[in-house]
Amino acid sequence: LGDVYKRQAMDCAQASLAVKRDLKPQEISLYVGIPFCPTRCAYCSFISASGSANRLIPDYLDALLAEIDAAGAAARRAGKTVRSVYLGGGTPTTLEAPQLAELLDRLRRAFQLAPGTECTVEAGRPDTITREKLEVLKAHGIGRISINPQTLEDHVLRAIGRKHAAGDIRAANDLARSVGFDCINMDLIAGLPGDTPDGFRTTLEQVLALAPENITVHTLSRKRGADLSQQTAPVPDGAQVGEMLDFANTALDTAGYAPYYLYRQKFMSGGFENVGWTRPGQENLYNICIMEELCSILAMGGGASTKLVCPGGRLERHIDPKYPTEYIANIDRICAAKAKLEAFFL
Repeated sequence: LGDVYKRQAMDCAQASLAVKRDLKPQEISLYVGIPFCPTRCAYCSFISASGSANRLIPDYLDALLAEIDAAGAAARRAGKTVRSVYLGGGTPTTLEAPQLAELLDRLRRAFQLAPGTECTVEAGRPDTITREKLEVLKAHGIGRISINPQTLEDHVLRAIGRKHAAGDIRAANDLARSVGFDCINMDLIAGLPGDTPDGFRTTLEQVLALAPENITVHTLSRKRGADLSQQTAPVPDGAQVGEMLDFANTALDTAGYAPYYLYRQKFMSGGFENVGWTRPGQENLYNICIMEELCSILAMGGGASTKLVCPGGRLERHIDPKYPTEYIANIDRICAAKAKLEAFFL
């Protein structure tokens, strides 16, 4: 197995070097955070509001649009163009179709997008995906979406607090294909409560049958912000997680996927890692840029972390307030800070 992991590291390094050679000095990436979900998953430690808190979305969106305008103006004054855009969360498709259209219109007006800019939207929850929303995304230049099963075992979905079934994932995938999306990512998590190596194997085999262009295999990270403490379903131990990942490595390689980025987090089961796999030529530029710190990333939204890459490799971070109410209340200060970023770029 040592040789397997060495080869993974080398594949990821080669993908990173290819992107680094291609990036232009004036190019940056954007992250836009939508910290809202239909419900909160038990393993989630991200800042994400759900349920009745979603009433804040209109006010949050107004604040976010103001920050986009401020950041875009600073980037234009500094002569920066955008190479990749990533809408994450939370679940951006929690927004309604007209809200998504307004957000994407504003991004294109505020920033100078480079030719062929890569645009990704996390549509992770099938209970937020509709044809109308997908058509809005497609019409606004979104080329890649992420539909994230995490598991296709219904009892595991229930254990982590998902309100949909495995069949809804398949239906969402089919809908996205019918709208014309030809680059889809699917996230899986090894080590979820109630899962087993056999269950994980079944999930991955079913995902491979759907033939997404990217498959990201995460290892469960038991962070303090996640609500796993109330789980009654058994959580797989490190040995079982290792068995899941060993199968994934072999199955994905056999199916023609290659690893293109990887990273580790604290409290990961068995001390393993998260690995992004891709079909040839379908690497997600944003994921490589943020993991390898290849260019500055302007981040907007609640809890969003701007990462400025300085000459010589020094990093400078600016983090927006975490919670939607805090973000909305402080938007004037946030916009003023974004306007000052021009000085960094110059």
